[in-house]
Amino acid sequence: MKISGVDIRPGNILEYENGIWKVAKTQHTQPGKGGAFMQVEMKNLIDGRKTNVRFRSADTVEKVRLDTKDFQFLYPEGDQLVFMDIENYDQIQLPADLLGDAAAFLQDGMQVLLELWEERPISVQLPEQVEATIVEADAVVKGQTASSSYKPAVLDNGVRVMVPPHIESGTRIVVDVYEKAYVRKAD
Repeated sequence: MKISGVDIRPGNILEYENGIWKVAKTQHTQPGKGGAFMQVEMKNLIDGRKTNVRFRSADTVEKVRLDTKDFQFLYPEGDQLVFMDIENYDQIQLPADLLGDAAAFLQDGMQVLLELWEERPISVQLPEQVEATIVEADAVVKGQTASSSYKPAVLDNGVRVMVPPHIESGTRIVVDVYEKAYVRKAD
């Protein structure tokens, strides 16, 4: 589907210069002289390159629709991750860097959503929030009540997050996977 250069939004997947790009940021600029344009920061979903491109309102770009499919995470194997198609039980291996920092939150049996372009996996989406256990939490510093005092803590997967003072080591919490932020205490 063709869209105008000024209709590009963050999160859009575009076909540009024979590659598949995900829009990270956009900024609409209307200079005093000349036509308006959209400054677009994009990341290539195949090789990870980043670029900045200016699209005028007269430019059109192809918006790509990705297929999504449910998969289950099985286990890591070296720098690869093994997933299983829930429908037909086929297993595929994907590089761990396809998930970026979110890979640390993968748990055995976790349901994930694979985005495919022409039957080729482009990205893996984890659930927005996961439960994790605190293995190490710093002691609360007395007298720090004037500001909202969060303290650093380490989760069982090695990720550091900031938690409220009442959270102690051994507590199960809910964490936002992509923000790496404390959400609430787990039930």
